[in-house]
Amino acid sequence: MNLWQFMLQNHVEVFELTLEHLWLVAMSTGLAVLAGIPLGILVTRQPWLNKPILGGANIIQTIPSLALFGFLLPAPWIGARADRLAILALMLYALLPLIRNTYAGIKGVDPAVIEAGRGMGLTDRQLLLQVELPLALGVIIAGVRVATVISVGLATIAAAIGAGGLGEYIFRGLAMVNNSVILAGAIPAALMALAADVGLGWLEKKLSPH
Repeated sequence: MNLWQFMLQNHVEVFELTLEHLWLVAMSTGLAVLAGIPLGILVTRQPWLNKPILGGANIIQTIPSLALFGFLLPAPWIGARADRLAILALMLYALLPLIRNTYAGIKGVDPAVIEAGRGMGLTDRQLLLQVELPLALGVIIAGVRVATVISVGLATIAAAIGAGGLGEYIFRGLAMVNNSVILAGAIPAALMALAADVGLGWLEKKLSPH
């Protein structure tokens, strides 16, 4: 049976696994945005936190995904559900590009613009919300773009702990030594990553200051 025959015969399951995959990616990336952007802002305000926060995010990136799942397994409430465990692990992997790009975007704002804002009487909070973040938005979206693509790829590993997603086909195909089953999981995941990259790349260009 070739790939297209397999996908046609199992189109319902392919659709369900694709939705599971999207759910894992959307939840983990959303949580990473909620945590990573504030941490990036914090580093710009408290430079002494640069090494601990960015260093910690870098260390997480070096941990193999299956090992990270294992480390998080004993965590109360989190380890009780495979999907929670996968979402937390994917969120941790997505933090680095978000923190780094938020920091780089805000630090890249022209100091003359900031001084002009201060001269107009803007407070630090107003400067951040009205000047720095709007000007850094393109760089921050680039971080979201990288984090999303990372999550789409790593979410395939979540099937190893029973969290579902397109990785189910990849692991099943490996066990069966069946390339059609492997590709049934790999191709939709690759298309998802490509769509996220193109879509967020377009948004990044739109929001970048000209």
